[in-house]
Amino acid sequence: MVSFLGQLPLGNMSFTSTQICLQEGFKKAWEFAIGVAIVEMIYLRFALTGMSWAAEHRNWFLALGWITVVLFLVLGIMAFVTASKQTGDKKSLVLNNKLHRFFLGLMMSALNPLQIPFWFLWTTTLFQMGWLSSNSYAFNLFTVGAGTGTIAGLAVYIHGGNWLVNKLNTSNKTLNQTMGIIFILTALLQLWRIIYQPFI
Repeated sequence: MVSFLGQLPLGNMSFTSTQICLQEGFKKAWEFAIGVAIVEMIYLRFALTGMSWAAEHRNWFLALGWITVVLFLVLGIMAFVTASKQTGDKKSLVLNNKLHRFFLGLMMSALNPLQIPFWFLWTTTLFQMGWLSSNSYAFNLFTVGAGTGTIAGLAVYIHGGNWLVNKLNTSNKTLNQTMGIIFILTALLQLWRIIYQPFI
């Protein structure tokens, strides 16, 4: 449930899954979603077992955060540039490549360090409330449940987003502009976290 609800706010992964579905079909969108979920499960498993290691290597996460800010700002600007030059049904900037969508999901999820503090916060809360036991069985079950929740949240965007965009007859240019806005907002959110909450 935590993972499912965490996917519902509009973000890079959710919007990209909708775009893939619209431009390449449901199969490719599901491949992308599975790639995203696998990395999220790895990050969660790390959060469950590596809290002490993370506390000792905070600068590494801080550096990754700065890289993400720069990368997302560049992608956001490039999405606007692509939209301004776009004619016809050209694919969006993120999808205009031959990379297998499963690997695109892995890469985009891996470059999203916002989920690391998200899972540290939630696992700490669940430990404190006594809802999560500190044993391998509980960790594995929780991790699989989180992966399932991620896929379920992205399924809302794959199927619901596909239905809504087709209903509204939205152009690819508008989708590119929306993607640019999302990338820039994500970059600004990450920048805010680095400045005001660098180690939370």
